[in-house]
Amino acid sequence: MHPCRENHFYQEHVRLIGRSFEKLLNKPLLPENGDDSEMGAMLYFAPFAVVSHDTQADPVFNYGNAKALDLFEMSWEELIKTPSRLSAETVNQDERNRLLALVSKQGYINDYQGIRISKNGRRFMIKNAMVWNLLDDSSVYRGQAAFFDDWLML
Repeated sequence: MHPCRENHFYQEHVRLIGRSFEKLLNKPLLPENGDDSEMGAMLYFAPFAVVSHDTQADPVFNYGNAKALDLFEMSWEELIKTPSRLSAETVNQDERNRLLALVSKQGYINDYQGIRISKNGRRFMIKNAMVWNLLDDSSVYRGQAAFFDDWLML
């Protein structure tokens, strides 16, 4: 089911995204004055894009906020069945793989730039993206997430 009031906009996963971001980058992903019970809705309707993927050998998206769904031209149901590697064109896969390996090693990067592709073939350049490891409260690796608020449709 897509993020909505009934499932609290996947608030627990949003907490994982936000806590991991803050722990690694030493700043909040969402405004600190926000109500903790509304974190899910705040991230889902944010004016920037956030996506995450799981820990499978070929990671699959497990979250995308409304802005990300719009940019990738996918429904929630389509996104959560999509291997995250398909967000990059085949010619850009090696660069994407290098990026994810670097994030795994360092914990995050905060200056990524690359071309992504929507389900309908529209290309867009993301700039100054932050990509980080998702670590739960026990420091168990739960995947990776990305934030970007600067993109250019190509």
